[in-house]
Amino acid sequence: MPRRYWLFKSEPSSYSFDDLLRDGIAEWDGVRNFQARNSLRDDVKPGDWVLFYHSGEQPAVVGTAGVVRGGYPDHTAWDPKSDHPDLKSTPDNPLWYMVDIKAEKRFARPVTLEEMRHVPALASMMLLTRPRLSVQPVTKAEWDTIVRLGKPV
Repeated sequence: MPRRYWLFKSEPSSYSFDDLLRDGIAEWDGVRNFQARNSLRDDVKPGDWVLFYHSGEQPAVVGTAGVVRGGYPDHTAWDPKSDHPDLKSTPDNPLWYMVDIKAEKRFARPVTLEEMRHVPALASMMLLTRPRLSVQPVTKAEWDTIVRLGKPV
């Protein structure tokens, strides 16, 4: 299976790239959109690469991560004390899935959403055409462009 490339969004006040660097490996949980869930369940595989995107006030790609575990049931959905419970999901009938990712490289500088809008090579990028999805594929060319702009350290 060829390596795939993804963009994962997170509100930095909820879980930031610094948190991932501190944790090393983390569960990418709490996704509650069926299209994004399908990607996590069916398509995101170990060995794939992730652009870590901070949404919110200053939206930008801030670093890269690698997928270390493919899709498995998101147990936070059936935990009423979690930040994002969905009690229709159960261990016997999970609705939501997550993957595990590992921090790789922080960018020397964030690649902002505004900057990406002005890069012709990114004109068709899903982030710019369908921005609401929290887990979305990126092409190898888009990956290479953003990594080159961010200059990982």
